[in-house]
Amino acid sequence: MAGIIGYGAYIPCYRIKAEEIARVWNDDAESIKKGLNIREKSVPGIDEDAATIAVEAARNAVKHAGIAATDLGAIYVGSESHPYVVKPTATIVSQAVGAGNNLTAADLEFACKAGTAGIQMLMGMTESGMIKYGMAIGADTSQGRPGDALEYTASAGGAAFIIGKEKSEQIAEILATASFTSDTPDFWRREGASFPSHGGRFTGEPAYFKHITSAANLLFEKTGFKPSDFSHAVFHQPNGKFPLVVAKQLGFSEEQVRTGLLTPFIGNTYSGASLLGLAAVLDKARPGEKIFVTSFGSGAGSDSFAIEVAEGIEGKRGRISSIDGMINGSKIYVDYSVYLRNRNSIKKS
Repeated sequence: MAGIIGYGAYIPCYRIKAEEIARVWNDDAESIKKGLNIREKSVPGIDEDAATIAVEAARNAVKHAGIAATDLGAIYVGSESHPYVVKPTATIVSQAVGAGNNLTAADLEFACKAGTAGIQMLMGMTESGMIKYGMAIGADTSQGRPGDALEYTASAGGAAFIIGKEKSEQIAEILATASFTSDTPDFWRREGASFPSHGGRFTGEPAYFKHITSAANLLFEKTGFKPSDFSHAVFHQPNGKFPLVVAKQLGFSEEQVRTGLLTPFIGNTYSGASLLGLAAVLDKARPGEKIFVTSFGSGAGSDSFAIEVAEGIEGKRGRISSIDGMINGSKIYVDYSVYLRNRNSIKKS
């Protein structure tokens, strides 16, 4: 079976507190923080976008895996905020990491689950022998209309995973995957629109919760696993509340979810959200532990994975900065005006 050879991540050092956004819009900060379970979120630097975030995550992944970048046979970058409408982010990443030219590369888009879709594609390509290694990335500088509830959570960050089938190289084996997909218009952004639109509460019940529970149950039926078989569970995290609710619905405990729940501290990194949660778990997981992961992308679909940590993870620890280090290391807090400038929402002309 295919597995994870290495992983890397990147979270910008800039932050804005929920209280600062609430101050501008005269919202009740405590109600917002409690309702969304969020304290602050990451903000891209003025020169950062989904491509630069993907590059940093990819470089860390290659370093962690300990492979030659030229051995990558495929690079897929999932994002809702690719910097170019026509010009792939994946080619920028391949050039930046020194992957050479003998590979296939493409950008993926399925709201917040494009990164996990890339992992599934690479599972098939590596297991068939078509390629030796492939890299799947989820990276975003997510958008939220000023004054909208999304503005409290839409953040920036990403993670990259290198997939291969050689068991001796794996830090974790992907035991199984299952997906659930439907045409559910809960969240969208039309061509040329600066900000996405969403269906309010509709994004919860018929979208997020239905798709995650359906994909999860398909995986349970496929494998015979149950929630108690897993040491950790990671769910897509549009806010800090939804993952706890869906975990309880499926029979997971809050303790199982805690390590991978990052949104309260960095916000919703969209395509990077579930992958960053998985990276945070792998930073601390021990050989033999099983990890349950389910992503969600509006529009709508979910990918579920059962992953078992391998002995090889111990030999690769410490090669790159941990997720905890990125979250709790040197942080630069910005006010609302700098936040708008960094997000290119204030223009000189």
